[in-house]
Amino acid sequence: MKEELKENKMGREPVHGLLIKMALPMMISMFVQSLYNVVDSIFVARIGEDALSAVSITFPIQMLMISVAIGTGIGMSALLSRFLGAKDYKRVNSVAQNGLFLALMSYIFFFMVSFGARSFMAFQIDDKNIIELGTTYLTIVTRFSIFIFIQIMLERFLQGTGKTLYILFTQASGAVTNIILDPILIFGLLGAPKLGVAGAAYATVIGQLVAVIIGFFINFHKNKDVNFTQRGFRPNLADIKEIYKIGAPSIIMQSVSSVMILFINIILAGFGSTAVATFGIYFKLQSFIFMPVFGLNNAIVPLIAYNYGAYKPQRMREVMKIGKRYGIGMMLAGSIIFWAIPDILLSLFDPSEQMIHIGVSMLRIIAINFPFAGYAITMGAVFQALGKSIYSMYISISRQLLVIIPVTYLLSLAGDVTAIWWAFPISEIVGFTMSVWFARKIKRDIIGPMDIKADLNNL
Repeated sequence: MKEELKENKMGREPVHGLLIKMALPMMISMFVQSLYNVVDSIFVARIGEDALSAVSITFPIQMLMISVAIGTGIGMSALLSRFLGAKDYKRVNSVAQNGLFLALMSYIFFFMVSFGARSFMAFQIDDKNIIELGTTYLTIVTRFSIFIFIQIMLERFLQGTGKTLYILFTQASGAVTNIILDPILIFGLLGAPKLGVAGAAYATVIGQLVAVIIGFFINFHKNKDVNFTQRGFRPNLADIKEIYKIGAPSIIMQSVSSVMILFINIILAGFGSTAVATFGIYFKLQSFIFMPVFGLNNAIVPLIAYNYGAYKPQRMREVMKIGKRYGIGMMLAGSIIFWAIPDILLSLFDPSEQMIHIGVSMLRIIAINFPFAGYAITMGAVFQALGKSIYSMYISISRQLLVIIPVTYLLSLAGDVTAIWWAFPISEIVGFTMSVWFARKIKRDIIGPMDIKADLNNL
């Protein structure tokens, strides 16, 4: 009876309802997050197309920062859930403390990166105004990146313990702050200085700071499963190794996206800055579709990890089945939206006629891959929860380096920017095929033996 009382809800409540209850606030918060990303670019577009191009070109470094933060957080969160399931509370607290330490170390690295912002811009495009604008923006967001690293780690504490509802408050508070401050700081409203692109960057980091404050408050007062105070802390190499064993493949996987965007930006620069800006718009718009699915993943990971630690294979199988259906369904809905109203979506960014011409075909072609991506994304959450993030890494490297970059280059030789967009569906079909193969391997090598042992225990 005592042991039953200690059982976290992730090991006892009906799976379908629990997944919805945990995923919904995460999906809403991620949608709000994507909303502020889009609003940020909408305001920047009002400065001019050069400003939009500049912010688009900084995106690989921003994505790299988020990749490191999320990947480290995923490793920490999955271990947190696993040790909670195993009732090893000493390891739970150690993992949490080392997670915060790693967030600080990551910030120090990107603070140093900020000194190379101008060189990074010049590597991608030969336009002095765009380089200047991008350098300003990138320097600010990297030098104050401590806030995004701490914010994501605090949110992963809540994710790992199943308290995903509270993540809605941290992300929404940061996003709303950013949305409010964007026009004020960009255009100099309400007596504020007119900062232009720098204003967009400051609005971003202030929003992240607000989210950190809310995140600390919630964790201290509502998250009783974790004690992450750093008093007497010493880095634990065993815990750090385990965190990165799970998280490093995710970091590499998402960092590959940064490399992919970097090289595609270079290829697109040959077709003019408008093509680069339009591609940047795509990544803002697609976040409306992808971010809620990532929110779903944030519920799938702790549920799978907890029940893996608690040795409950049937619950793991249910989470996989239900999560897969919702992931594919949401991405299919996204494809329909991109096909139906691409011109309306693009009109949000004060586009030129050339941008509309490039963008409509871009959105419709790339949207073909969304349902395939939905399956791959949800299965990636399963791989991470089971400590097999390496599978996601293989898929990501194959899809975004070995396939999309060379295919994009070959298609660009046709001299028509529209041809480039077909590289995305081609690469996603490769990723989908690999995801199916690894999913079968997971069922055979991990869940199958758990089923056999559970059957023997019931004899």
